[in-house]
Amino acid sequence: MSVWTSYRLRLKRKQCHIRAFRKRRELTTVINRTSAIAPDDILCFSTIRNEAVRLPYFLSYYRDLGVNHFFFVDNGSDDGGAEYLADQPDVSLWSTDASYKRANFGVNWTGWLQRKYAHGHWSLVVDPDEFLVYPFCDTRPLRALTDWLDTSGVRSFGVLLLDMYPKGPMHNLSYAAGQNPFELADWFDSGNYSITKNPKYGNLWIQGGPRARAFFADNPENAPALNKIPLVKWHRKYSYVSSTHALLPRGLNLVYDQWGGEKASGCLLHAKFLDTFKEKSVEELTRGQHYADSHEYRAYHDGTNEATDLWCDWSEKYLNWRQLEMLGLMSKGNWA
Repeated sequence: MSVWTSYRLRLKRKQCHIRAFRKRRELTTVINRTSAIAPDDILCFSTIRNEAVRLPYFLSYYRDLGVNHFFFVDNGSDDGGAEYLADQPDVSLWSTDASYKRANFGVNWTGWLQRKYAHGHWSLVVDPDEFLVYPFCDTRPLRALTDWLDTSGVRSFGVLLLDMYPKGPMHNLSYAAGQNPFELADWFDSGNYSITKNPKYGNLWIQGGPRARAFFADNPENAPALNKIPLVKWHRKYSYVSSTHALLPRGLNLVYDQWGGEKASGCLLHAKFLDTFKEKSVEELTRGQHYADSHEYRAYHDGTNEATDLWCDWSEKYLNWRQLEMLGLMSKGNWA
């Protein structure tokens, strides 16, 4: 990397910090329980809007994995989700009605909270429909993974966002609060992925899966990115620059290859395709608060009807993390 490129990236990181500092004024504290956080606690950060139906299982899942404290930014919900979160003893909650888009799609808000509260902690940044799966997650808590990463001198953990979907039309489902969404959406694409390397940030750029083939078949280069780095041993000097797809400093993005083999990696099971999908797509398209004039939600709106079925002959039924490793979608690396 040239001296000029290194300088530009340091400048970019400083700009991210300045934006997060300015955007802190848009956040109103609803409930702050951060005084209860212990020095080695694992923290989770999420920005939400009208996700009340998802929150009970989301919290239960990550509590069971070993997350100790949750940080939520509620962006103008009116479905009771904020009130539910405010009553949870391990949740700190902030609210804002400001533009999600102008806050770099929520990154500035959570970035400020991470800078203030997450320094020295393992920090997990996920949406309420994303569920982390990592090697040995059925027998080892998240702290076992973070302890091993600490011992190995690894600061960040990469994942593939794996879109899960039902067999049959999404419209036929009936998802209830507290339910495991993968009892309904338990299929995924085992192939159909393209990988390139982003020369600027050094991260892999992965696209494909059911969204690419169903909604972006005519322009797959515009399909959503599936590469994420949600788990990081946070330092106040760090910053996400593009959702959780890329970070600065640049070295945090090198989460797959290492000398002599590959690094451990995981998946985020993505529970987007439930019976709530069409309504959510209409809401987000109307708001126009997402990337590139909400072209992703425009594609969902145009390509979804009551008969939409993402299942195909090449779909794979989800079993466990070992299946994902055998298919090459994640790796335990040298973690034994």
